[in-house]
Amino acid sequence: MGVIDISGVYKAYLNRKGNKAQIVLKDVNLTIEENEFLCIIGPSGCGKTTLLNLIAGFEKPQRGEIKYRGKPITGPSSELAVVFQEYSLLPWMDLQKNVEFSLDRKKYSQKERGEIAKKYIDLVGLGGFADQRPNLLSGGMKQRVAIARTLAMQPNVLLMDEPFSSLDEQTRNRLDKEILEIWNKEKRTVIFITHNIDEALLFGTRMIMLSSSPGRVAGEWRIPEGPRDLLSEEMIALKKDILSKLQTCSCTTRTSSIIKIGE
Repeated sequence: MGVIDISGVYKAYLNRKGNKAQIVLKDVNLTIEENEFLCIIGPSGCGKTTLLNLIAGFEKPQRGEIKYRGKPITGPSSELAVVFQEYSLLPWMDLQKNVEFSLDRKKYSQKERGEIAKKYIDLVGLGGFADQRPNLLSGGMKQRVAIARTLAMQPNVLLMDEPFSSLDEQTRNRLDKEILEIWNKEKRTVIFITHNIDEALLFGTRMIMLSSSPGRVAGEWRIPEGPRDLLSEEMIALKKDILSKLQTCSCTTRTSSIIKIGE
C-alpha cells in the first residue's frame, strides 16, 4: 500500500446534450509511494489534470477508487494541497497576509500564523518582499508566493499542475532548482504534471506517461538518484526512450474515447 493508491479509475464527461460522453481516463492503476517525487507526462488531452483533480478530491471517478493512506478520497483535504497554473493571490493583501490566509485560524494563533508564513516566504527566497502586494511582483515571484502558501498548510501530498508553464525559460529553470531544494529540505510526496521532459528528469524520482485519450498508464521510468546531469549518456538515453514512447502515444488515435449514451 502506498500513500496514494489508484485502482481501476474510469472518468468520463457528458456533452451538453447529454447524448455523448468523452472518456478521459480508463482503467488507471497506480501506486504512489511516501516521499516520492512523481512526474506525470503525456500528450495534451490525455487526462493528466483530470487525474490530479481526482486525487485532490475535487472530482470523483465513475468507476474505480482512489485511496489516501488506505482510506477512500471523498473530497478535498488539507493533507493534499494543490499548486495551480494560476497564482490565485488576493491582490489587496501583501505576501505575508496571502500566506497567512491559507492557515486555519482555529488551529493557529495570530502569532503562530505569522511565524509559519514568514518561514515559508523565506524558504522560497522572498523574505525581503513580505510587505509587497502581488501587483508589484513578477510572474515567477507570484508563483513562489503560491508555493509558499501551499507549503505553509503543511500538506502530506503536494499536487502541482504545470505550475511554471506560463513562465519564461530562465525563470522556470530557476524555480525548478528551488523546488528541488525545497523537496530535499522538507521531504513530502509530490505529484508534478509537466510537458517538459527535462524538468521531469531534473527532479523526479519516477516518471509515468499517460496514453492519448482515454488516458492509461502507458510508460514508467525510474530516474537515477543523486545529482542529475542531463547531458550524461545515461540521461540522454533515458530521454530518447521517453520521447520515442511519447511520440507513439501522441500519434495513436483512440476513436473509442467518445461513446453515445444508451448504446
